[in-house]
Amino acid sequence: MSVQSQVPARGAPNASPRLARNAARGPMRKPHRDWAGLLYVAPALALVLVFFLVPLGMTAWMSLHNWPLIGLPRWIGLANYKALWNDINFWNALSFTIRYTLAATFGLMLAGFGLALLIERPRPFAGLYRTAFFLPVVIGFASASLLWSWLSNVDSGVFSPLAETLGLTHGRVNLLATFAPAFWSVTAMVIWKMAGFYMVILMSGLQAIPADFIEAARIDGANAFQRFRFITLPLVRRSFALALILCVSGSMLAFDQFYIILAGGPQNKTITAVYWIFSQSFVSFRLGYGAALSMVLLAILVVLSVIQLRLLSDKEPTQ
Repeated sequence: MSVQSQVPARGAPNASPRLARNAARGPMRKPHRDWAGLLYVAPALALVLVFFLVPLGMTAWMSLHNWPLIGLPRWIGLANYKALWNDINFWNALSFTIRYTLAATFGLMLAGFGLALLIERPRPFAGLYRTAFFLPVVIGFASASLLWSWLSNVDSGVFSPLAETLGLTHGRVNLLATFAPAFWSVTAMVIWKMAGFYMVILMSGLQAIPADFIEAARIDGANAFQRFRFITLPLVRRSFALALILCVSGSMLAFDQFYIILAGGPQNKTITAVYWIFSQSFVSFRLGYGAALSMVLLAILVVLSVIQLRLLSDKEPTQ
């Protein structure tokens, strides 16, 4: 051993004994506050585990079985997914769901953003308007669907007599008897019910825009459209992305309104993807096949959400 290795470094005469004691103690323990933080988030993690991860794993496992309502399940591998590929009814339901999602998303985002622009500034009765616009959100979808079904009734409802009184129709017309009026009637109900929810999300984004930006643009001579185009829209992008993802996901999972108001009619043209999953799982009792349909729909939702996040994410400038 060289002499240089035996000489302790300057400024650290007790370095070797200290290192020996630290090595004997083992790795340093985490501070107590780290364990306290884990305890705080433990209930949320437990909820995610019990109500999301465990059911998701069970659904994936069921999709690989012939799982009857009564009796023992039988392993069939990917047979349910192969049957799904040739299920024309599922693809028709998915096609209708996408069509409804496009219509509902456009209407909800347009109505929600318009209402947010209307009430985000302090003005007389702004609080009353916010409450009135948000009030339909607290109504359950089942209750709203039952209400809309009564309003659309050709005999005892309101819409058909009102259209006849205004001269829009010759006599009373059953709005739910043909596809187009039924489709747009349900879409209008969803917009009426949920526009206030997206109004709140977009209003929070609008109120987060610093007033100095708008004032500086006004001083520089920017008109109202230019301020909206180059300041408001870019700065509200994150709130818009959140609202869009929630809107698309909720529309893709539509079930209550079409089940209660139309029951899949007329002529089974308003069966959504979730409606078809419900029918296969709890009407035909093909639980394994319904689980496979659910996994495919989940994969579609994940892909759509990722695409939306990529398109609406803030891009960092390149160096």
